[in-house]
Amino acid sequence: MDNKRSRTVGLVAVVGCLIAAAAMFGAVFGVGGAYLLLRNQTAESGAPQPPALALIPATPVPPVASAPPATNGGSVADAVDRAGPAVVTVINHLSASNPLGGGSGTASGSGVIISQDGYVVTNNHVVDGTASLEVVFADGSKTPATLVGSDPFADIAVIKVSASVPSVAAWGDSSTLAPGDTVVAIGSPLGDFTNTVTAGIVSATGRSIEAEPGYRMEHLIQTDAAINHGNSGGPLVNLEGQIVGINTLVVRGSGMGDTAEGLGFAIESARARAVAEAIIAKGSYPRPYLGVRWEWVTPDAASQNGLPSLYGAYLSEVSSGGPAAQAGLRNGDIITGMDGQAFDENHPFLNRVLEHQPGDTVSLDVLRNGSTLQVQITLGNRPSA
Repeated sequence: MDNKRSRTVGLVAVVGCLIAAAAMFGAVFGVGGAYLLLRNQTAESGAPQPPALALIPATPVPPVASAPPATNGGSVADAVDRAGPAVVTVINHLSASNPLGGGSGTASGSGVIISQDGYVVTNNHVVDGTASLEVVFADGSKTPATLVGSDPFADIAVIKVSASVPSVAAWGDSSTLAPGDTVVAIGSPLGDFTNTVTAGIVSATGRSIEAEPGYRMEHLIQTDAAINHGNSGGPLVNLEGQIVGINTLVVRGSGMGDTAEGLGFAIESARARAVAEAIIAKGSYPRPYLGVRWEWVTPDAASQNGLPSLYGAYLSEVSSGGPAAQAGLRNGDIITGMDGQAFDENHPFLNRVLEHQPGDTVSLDVLRNGSTLQVQITLGNRPSA
């Protein structure tokens, strides 16, 4: 989908990368904060390199079976004893086609073993652009790994090792979390400090962050447990040692000069588990597909470019034969709403699309040459990358 939207990535502060906005008609669409992807990347020279990727979160998922509610009455040490041996470091040897790796770079993140069969959950952005993968177990031993599948919208990936695994972490129920609950993050910050343990509390649940123009990352767990560059893909666990989240990003500032600490975010376990289990069973998680390239329009950007003052998705390219083309959409159309609800800052285009499944028919409000049209479109199934 529409994963061809233009976007750029750059360094922020000391570590991480700033998700910058896409450009339309030469105008830059700003992002509200400095969002750091928590992957550690080094080239052959050892100099830090920014990862060429952006987070795109998941749509609400159906409920899945989960472990019994935790009492959260154990200790941090107990939680680490249970979950720690299942936490791994993921080494991504970047492909030659990766513009940052040049064939010689590596990236590292974290992951957690969820099955005796060797399945490991991590972030999509940890394994993005891979030529080959390795996993480093908690005892320091290494083994090759293969990519089973990934979902960029959820920022979840599953990899698999053939070697015997030292331990397996259990899934917990993220819906039972409440502000003030103790949680523990385990991972490999900076790629060097393997299986580092940090503890904190759940600061909030159900957080929403604009990850890129036209998309808000939703249903996130906010925690003040220290999360750093390289922690991506590692588990956030409760005091029972159960996975309640997969660590994915941290906010370091507002983009207006303000700085912050203790603003870490994790993908809730219900979402991560549903996506991971679909990947294991089918190789991918089903996502709707329109067959367009688009740019997110805000009132400011619209004013600068002589467009109507609105929120919407400007179609810069409609793929021949795709669902959008079959429905009659054209280059230059602006989609302003879906099923009678107009897009706005809190209801952006991509979030609304991902509320649906392939095969659903939706009604789009389309602005074309100053006239508003209603277009019925049946969503396709997003092709595998």
